[in-house]
Formats: sequence, structure tokens, C-alpha cells
Amino acid sequence: MFAVVGTLWNTFFLGSLLYAVCQIGGPQLSNVNLLANLLFGSIISAVDPVAVLAVFEEIHINELLHILVFGESLLNDAVTVVLYHLFEEYAALDQLSFRDISLGFLSFFVVALGGVFVGVVYGIIGAFTSRFTSHIRVIEPLFVFLYSYMAYLSAELFHLSGIMALIASGVVMRPYVEANISHKSHTTIKYFLKMWSSVSETLIFIFLGVSTVAGPHSWNWTYVISTLIFCLIARVLGVLGLTWFINKFRIVKLTPKDQFIIAYGGLRGAIAFSLGYLLDSKHFPRDMFLTAIITVIFFTVFVQGMTIRPLVELLAVKKKQESKRSINEEIHTQFLDHLLTGIEDICGHYGHHHWKDKLNRFNKTYVKKCLIAGERSTEPQLIAFYHKMEMKQAIELVESGGVGKIPSTVSMQNIQPRPKTIERFIPTLSKVKEEEIRKILRTNLQKTRQRLRSYNRHTLVADPYEDAWNQMLIRRQKLHHIEQRVRWATLEELIINEAEAKNSEERLMYRIRVCV
Repeated sequence: MFAVVGTLWNTFFLGSLLYAVCQIGGPQLSNVNLLANLLFGSIISAVDPVAVLAVFEEIHINELLHILVFGESLLNDAVTVVLYHLFEEYAALDQLSFRDISLGFLSFFVVALGGVFVGVVYGIIGAFTSRFTSHIRVIEPLFVFLYSYMAYLSAELFHLSGIMALIASGVVMRPYVEANISHKSHTTIKYFLKMWSSVSETLIFIFLGVSTVAGPHSWNWTYVISTLIFCLIARVLGVLGLTWFINKFRIVKLTPKDQFIIAYGGLRGAIAFSLGYLLDSKHFPRDMFLTAIITVIFFTVFVQGMTIRPLVELLAVKKKQESKRSINEEIHTQFLDHLLTGIEDICGHYGHHHWKDKLNRFNKTYVKKCLIAGERSTEPQLIAFYHKMEMKQAIELVESGGVGKIPSTVSMQNIQPRPKTIERFIPTLSKVKEEEIRKILRTNLQKTRQRLRSYNRHTLVADPYEDAWNQMLIRRQKLHHIEQRVRWATLEELIINEAEAKNSEERLMYRIRVCV
């Protein structure tokens, strides 16, 4: 909602108001037409993921607000790319037809879904490649970087959404690549990406600052101030309107504090600057657009970005929990998920728990067998890891000379105790081993229920004898009803005959029959 509808609202609201400003702003702005203003609106309305990530990582905001603002900045890339190329091509046309508008509307789905498709393809290739890298661990990080960058370049080559392709490739690769690669490769990828993201952010803002000082500018007070004010108004109105609509369908409502942080966290950055930098100066007032874009970027990044932390503290907005959940909490959370899935099956209500369970089963049954290498051992993962740790502990005990208690899995034949008995060495678990144990416990202690088929009231198998039993019961009820009516009619007839009897003998006979 925020990424698609919100970006469209900002684009057309800004473009139409800026066009009105150009009409009354004097001769310097009168030559800026509606399409140019709509193009500028599409550029300046995109929330930048780099700026949002740089600011929100520092203030440690809660997960809901973080994913709302950061997710919006990632997903609105498809809308921004479509609107940018659309208005750029429309500006070069002499006449705009209905066919051009309809093709432009369809191009949004092509760009967004095409970028996702490219990312999924490269993600599957990367996961499949990591299945065979067990003997050459050194090149595992290289494949992850290579396929991610290839996904981005391939999407940009066909004018698709590069950021959507990156997101899709990362989402697809992570669960399978993480299971295939070694822990050292995982650590290398993690810190290498953190380092390069910091370097890239620094270079982006250095380039932005150099371009601000060295680049040509065309300052127009009316256009620049109007752009800044309209950006803030459009952001606030869009967030308020969309949140009012979203809260009708949400269990956990977005509070006014949350809405303020979402509206205040709409930072602009490198995407808006780069799109403005690539404009053709023959068709658009590029220098004036760049000046307005840089002004909005500086205001949102420096003013809003520097004041959002004190405002979060002042409003007492919920922060992110730094402590990890315990194994007990994770197991109970999974248990509740499985319980809710079973309740949905019984009620016949197919909610997100049901579809999540279906997806997990499909992933486990078919996808993991193709993209994850076979089990390292025939034993279960938990037992294999226990034996591995037991063997390592035994070796450390032998090397240290403490052989008082050697695990049962280690043979005693080749172990010669030293004559001197020293204090037993008790190895301590490193954080890496502790994290690995937590991961294994998390995935093994709570298994999903195994069932052959879903059970709900809509798919119950009908009893073939149920209709026959129902018909027999109805017939018995009808016969019983008829017999009752016959008995009452006979009784009534006997009573009448008794009253009409001529002598005492007949009356006594009828009375006996009535009693019977």
C-alpha cells in the first residue's frame, strides 16, 4: 500500500500542484509542462533505501516501523522506474493516445514481476551451485556476490526493477545457500557485505556533496520552496489516508506515533539524485530539477534524519529488542503456529497459517531435495552434532592429559594415560558453537505434525450407508406415528361403543378392551 499506492499519490499530487505553481510562477516557469512536472514528481516521491537504512539502523526502531518504511523504500523502486521511463517517453511523443496510456499501465506489472522473476532465476541458480561447493569452500562467497550482481545487471539491462531483482534473489538464495555453505563462508559474506554497504553509502553521499558544489544549478525560489513544502504535505496526507484504510483490516493498529514516524522517516537520497542526473536537458529543465532534488535530499537527510532520534525518544516509541529469544520462547511460538494451523484446518478457514504450512511442506518435500546437498550423515542432525562435539571433547581431554571421563563413542585402545595426573580440562563453548546448537535445537525440537491429508468439515468423506440409515429411521418414525393414530382411533371407538352398550355385559366387555 505505501510503496505502490503511496508513491502514485505522491507523484500525481506533487506533479499537479507544481504544474499549477508553474502556471502562476512567472515566465521562467511557464515553459515547464504537465508531463515534466509529473516526471519530476515521480523522481522526488521515491523514498530512498540507503538513506532510510543509514538512519533507522542508528535509532534502533521497532521491527514493524522499520519494515514499513524500509520495505516501502525497496518496493517503490518498481513504481519509480516505470513512472520515470513512462513520462520520459511520453514527453518525446507528439501526441498521446489511449493505447500509450494502457501500455504504460501494463508496463508496471512487467517491470515489477519481471524484476522478481529475474531475481528468482538467479537465486535458484545460486542455490543449486552452492550444492556442489563442499570441496572448494573458498569460492562460496564469490558465487553469492556474482549471482546477486548478475541479477541486478540483468534486470537493469532490460529496464526492469534492479532492486526488486536483488530482493528476490536474496530471499530465494538465503535458506538454501546458508544450509550448503560453511560457517566461515557465511561469516565472510556477512561482514564483507556490511563493509561494502558502509563504503557504498559513504561514496554515494560523497558524490552527492561533490555534485552539489561543482555541478551547474538553476535556483528558482518559487519552484524549490514549493517542492519542499508539497513533498512534506503529500507525505503526511498519504500516510494518514493509507493508515486510516489499513487500520480497518489490521489487528495491531498503527498508532498516531507510528504514523508520525512513518511520515517523518520518508527520506530522499541517491535514487532521486541519480534519476535527475540522467535526465535529458533538451526536453526537461535538468538544472532546476537537480537543484530542487538536492535541496529536498539535504532537508530530509540532515534535518529529518538528525531530528528523528530525539523525536523517537520524546514520543517514547517502542524500540527494537536487542536480546535474542530463548529456545523455550521459539519452541512455544512454533507450537502456537502449528496449533493455529490445525484449528484453521478443522474450521475450514484457510488463513495464512494454513498456506504457510502448505508452503513449508512443499519446500521440504520437493525444493530442498534439489537445492540442498544430501545429509552429511545417516544419523539425525542433532545426534550427529552431539557425536561430533563428543569426539572433539575427547580429543581435547586426551591432549590435556585428563582421561578420567572419556565419552563412550571414543575407543580406548590407542589412548595411553600419562603418569602424572593433572587437573581435568573442561572446554568452554564458543559463541559460534553455541549459536550452532541453538540453530539445531530450533529446527529439530519442534517438528511439524505429519498428516496424510487435511481434515476439515468441507472435505469429510461421506458415509455410503448414511442415507440408508436415515431413510430407515424416517420409515420407522412414520410407522410409529400411524400405529399411534390407529390406537387412538380404536380407543375412541371402544369408548363410544361402551357408552352405547345396551346391557351391562357388553359394557363390561368394552371397558376391558379399553383398559387393554
